[in-house]
Amino acid sequence: MTQHTDHEYAGHDSTKATTTESGAPRESDAHSLSVGADGPLLLHDVALVEKLARFDRERVPERSPHAKGSGAFGELEITADVSKYTKADFLQPGKKTPMLARFSTVAGELGSPDSWRDVRGFALKFYTEEGNFDMVGNNTPVFFVRDPMKFPDFIHSQKRLPDSGLRSNNMQWDFWSLSPESAHQVSYLMGPRGLPKSWRHMNGYSSHTYMWVNAEGEKFWVQYHFHTDQGVENMSNEEAGRMAGEDADMHRRDLFDAIERGDYPSWTFSVQIMPYEEAKDYRFNPFDLTKTWSKKDYPLIEVGKFTLNENPSNHFAQIEQAAFSPSNTVPGTGLSPDKMLLGRVFSYPDAQRNRIGTNFNQLPVNAPVTKTNSYDKEGQMQYHHSGNAPVYAPNSYGRSYQDEQGPVDNGWESDGELVRSAYSLHSEDDDFGQAHTLVREVYTEEERQGLIETVVGGLSDGVEEPVLSNAIQYWKNIDAEVGAAIEAKVKG
Repeated sequence: MTQHTDHEYAGHDSTKATTTESGAPRESDAHSLSVGADGPLLLHDVALVEKLARFDRERVPERSPHAKGSGAFGELEITADVSKYTKADFLQPGKKTPMLARFSTVAGELGSPDSWRDVRGFALKFYTEEGNFDMVGNNTPVFFVRDPMKFPDFIHSQKRLPDSGLRSNNMQWDFWSLSPESAHQVSYLMGPRGLPKSWRHMNGYSSHTYMWVNAEGEKFWVQYHFHTDQGVENMSNEEAGRMAGEDADMHRRDLFDAIERGDYPSWTFSVQIMPYEEAKDYRFNPFDLTKTWSKKDYPLIEVGKFTLNENPSNHFAQIEQAAFSPSNTVPGTGLSPDKMLLGRVFSYPDAQRNRIGTNFNQLPVNAPVTKTNSYDKEGQMQYHHSGNAPVYAPNSYGRSYQDEQGPVDNGWESDGELVRSAYSLHSEDDDFGQAHTLVREVYTEEERQGLIETVVGGLSDGVEEPVLSNAIQYWKNIDAEVGAAIEAKVKG
């Protein structure tokens, strides 16, 4: 074996507390620095910024995650009147807006099978007359973690081992079972919708909570839902395994062929709306990405429909180079105190700067339809520029600049000390309650048995102690009967 100096290969010390890359002790590997438990995150949280920025640069040039995917162009049409909730121009009655959709798997690399059991990315870019609006969601209404500090670790656990380069059920279940907030999403993933038949036959969700603002300045919290008009259809484990070998690109092929033959898929666009003040004492934390809002409390409000009717003419230029980010908002829309969302607002465009270059927004597929006037300049592959106009603001030579001050219409109030903390608990907040409801009250008995078989299959393939016992206890915490059935099959 080649000899290495300590400086070249330091390895790791299991007894040493984690540090930043410059060697300073890390205060937390789980909690970001926020203004109070529920307040905004801080840019001077060096540990979070380093962790996300370093994570964004791990792989070039494919995405990490969501590497394997494809998409198509289409149009959003607004068929209802939601102007009392938002002043966004593209959401007004009768408005039609060109768009791009990209669907993907999360964990697999660029050449991985479409049919692996995984969450599917559901990313939408709307080319509005007020700038691009991106809705970067999944085919699930929840997610595995609620703090961006844990996101790189979650993705690492879904990728590959450092020694063999193989994916590992043991690694996945170790992370999940030690992260109880993952229970709702894991229960969703292990159920029937963990294996959609095609992208055309799955729903999409914003998962995150966002903000809408109307013309009078009233604020509302909003969650986006996109229900497939083709109907939800899924695959069995056996069919998915067979298709991984027969046609690893089955979902990419299905979407392209459907549009090619004129069978244009569509999704009905609805929202859940929560009045601004009700978030403060709603029974679940409405900004917790591992939770859903009850439709009994906040029924779906239909807004419109989008249809995909145009295939890309060049997959690389129009799909691989497409860049989506929840930081792309327009007037009448905004963010929320969702910590994962706030982390993604930084991480997504930063990942694109690394993956496809500083000027990625100048690529045709990413460029807004409206003209821009930005003091950002130069960098790799600059194409559009401002000539010899002043490159600074303020200036005395006629180039416009903004100097507004005061509260913004899409912000929220926050007052608290700087802390590293989990969210403040609301009256019915816990990690396993909604997962239990999903498994016990939403799934049919047949679907519940299918979930048990799926989990048993995963736990029987390379999962070792203490991870195995932790994972069994995890399922008992979700549902005692399901957990006992899993234990009996795995240890029987």
